[in-house]
Amino acid sequence: MRAVVVPALGAPLEIREIPVPVPGPGQVLVRMEASGICHTDVHAARGDWPVKPRPPFVPGHEGIGTVVESVHGPHHRAIGRRVAIGWLGSACGRCRYCVSGRETLCESQTNSGYSVDGAWAEYAVVDERFAVPVPDDIPPVEAAPLTCAGVTTYAAIRTARVAPDERVGVFGIGGLGHLAVQYARLVGASVVGVDVEDAKLALATGLGADAVVDARTTDPVEAIHDLGGLDVAVALAPSPDSFGQALRSLRRGGRLVCVALPADGTLTVPIFDLVLGGLTVLGSIVGTREELAEVFDLHARGRTRVVTETRKLDDAAAAVDDLLAGRVPARLVMEF
Repeated sequence: MRAVVVPALGAPLEIREIPVPVPGPGQVLVRMEASGICHTDVHAARGDWPVKPRPPFVPGHEGIGTVVESVHGPHHRAIGRRVAIGWLGSACGRCRYCVSGRETLCESQTNSGYSVDGAWAEYAVVDERFAVPVPDDIPPVEAAPLTCAGVTTYAAIRTARVAPDERVGVFGIGGLGHLAVQYARLVGASVVGVDVEDAKLALATGLGADAVVDARTTDPVEAIHDLGGLDVAVALAPSPDSFGQALRSLRRGGRLVCVALPADGTLTVPIFDLVLGGLTVLGSIVGTREELAEVFDLHARGRTRVVTETRKLDDAAAAVDDLLAGRVPARLVMEF
């Protein structure tokens, strides 16, 4: 099969012919139909984070495809099912986090496209328990971004416990941010979109944001406090400065939800302001399998819109360049 391979951390991506993986016990083989391109894939390829993947490996954790093989044979119930391959490749199912519904915190988890080969290939294997079914009426190109960008921002809004009378700021209107705007609105909150690109701000407005702030030309902290400040700030831009702006945009009792992972990020939190303002700083990683099923259900019922551009496998390196240069409206998706 053909696959995108990271030959060494920081090295250019390569298109290689590699063997089709063989599913082991509890796994299924998936013929890929689409796979999203996430900033996390770039961090993985570069080895930006303290826990580094081991090359060579295949990136990708927004995969959609059809199950074509199982060790249980051609009549296994999963054969022919369309499924998602997400960031959470597997979890132990036994630890305190798994049994309490917090499987994304499992210390024995595997991560697609990071600790195990991912979905930027014509075929991929996945733990059958974590191959979340995809509704038939969601096209693969739309389903792919929901598998990470969607469930991650859905989980962030839930983590912040956003209420209908609150104001939510979304910092970074891209693959994740354009969905965060929609999930906050579904809860009933008013939304402020923050970005540095005119096209991204227009996208936020088109998706129902009540206000937008151009952080390139305006001090976003001042502009947001002129609106009354935020109850919740969702930090999605991979920029440490943006995290600081999000924190300072909160009004009393506000919550900062940290989602993006800048390569060299450090957040300075003034203790005085934190205590007197009753502020909360939260970390939120990708959602659970149950939350992904909820995200798919919402989309199948027409509650969300996914903005994408498509690419082919051969264009992976150029697509990453476009992503880093901000030349895409929201999410890039590879079609197979």
